[in-house]
Amino acid sequence: MNTKVPTPLLGGLSPEVFMRRYWQKKPLLIRGAIPDFVPLLDRRALLDLAAQQGVESRLVVQPRPGGDAPWRFRHGPFTRSMLPPFKQGGWTLLVQGVDLHLERAHALLAQFRFVPDARLDDLMVSYATDGGGVGPHFDSYDVFLLQASGQRRWRIGPQKNLSLVPGAPLKILAHFEPEQEFVLNPGDMLYLPPKYAHDGVAQGECMTYSVGFRSPGKAELAREMLQRMAEQLFDAPETSRYRDPRQPAVAQSGAIPAPLAAFAQKALLETLGDTAAMQRALGEYLTEPKAQVWFDGQGEFSVGDVSLDRRTRMMYDEHHVFINGESFESAGRDARLMRTLADDRVLGIKGCRQLSGSAQEVVARWCEAGWVHVGAR
Repeated sequence: MNTKVPTPLLGGLSPEVFMRRYWQKKPLLIRGAIPDFVPLLDRRALLDLAAQQGVESRLVVQPRPGGDAPWRFRHGPFTRSMLPPFKQGGWTLLVQGVDLHLERAHALLAQFRFVPDARLDDLMVSYATDGGGVGPHFDSYDVFLLQASGQRRWRIGPQKNLSLVPGAPLKILAHFEPEQEFVLNPGDMLYLPPKYAHDGVAQGECMTYSVGFRSPGKAELAREMLQRMAEQLFDAPETSRYRDPRQPAVAQSGAIPAPLAAFAQKALLETLGDTAAMQRALGEYLTEPKAQVWFDGQGEFSVGDVSLDRRTRMMYDEHHVFINGESFESAGRDARLMRTLADDRVLGIKGCRQLSGSAQEVVARWCEAGWVHVGAR
């Protein structure tokens, strides 16, 4: 992707300029981000997805005006009979990870790959009847809100008071103070940085697509990486065990010996100081497929064009290639070609032929697993 070329998707800005001026800094309203936009799926197709096991879906029903009923929130899957009537206003169906199930949704998400794949998460589709929404809230991550059909009115503001409505099943701001208001039509898009408060209300029946981004917290990263590094240690041969040839007899046998505590601390610090192990753990974590993802295996590899399955996550660092939670050491020409596959999500026949025999064997295993397919998709 040429990040210096202006694009309608970003209101005539280049990705380079957008990232410098707006990313994680301030909102941007983009009229006609995708001119003459045609929705990727209709209402029936969205409901079919929401009815499937393995597809994450949620239903939000707002309180009726003047009523005292609370917000209602449920997880799917949903059959049609489990949803309110379409003529009933004030309800929303949210379907997560549509890019995992629909090739056109995956292609739309790919237009945002000027942000690293390590940060790009998924495409969520929100269907709402008239007046539907999820209440004023904020997200902990960046989001692009693309209007797919109908109209939605957005109110936004840099909220300072982040207190929530007590007892609500959703994180709804108790004291929302909007500063701007827009009505989005099909093809219009709104970018919001993290924690920028917003409230979107459907004007008539509408669909909105949300491009979300991963923003792992320190605790989550530390937990995942420590667990993976511990697994790497478990698989490695034991090189050193605690020894205490000078341990004297003790009268207080319940006390932990200071040398043993020091040995444990040294072991932990040495593990945390292993940069290669840390990089492997990070890459494996960032490419781990989501829990509801599965692949259709038994594909056969032949030397020709290959492409990544839309559900495959592939990344790399200086010394490794990562794919779907696994890591491989890579160097030289093989590393260059594997990086091309990760960046472009395709590798032509010439590149495949240039792979070493061992690298071709690895790609063949990926084809068997359904992670990679022969031929462009």
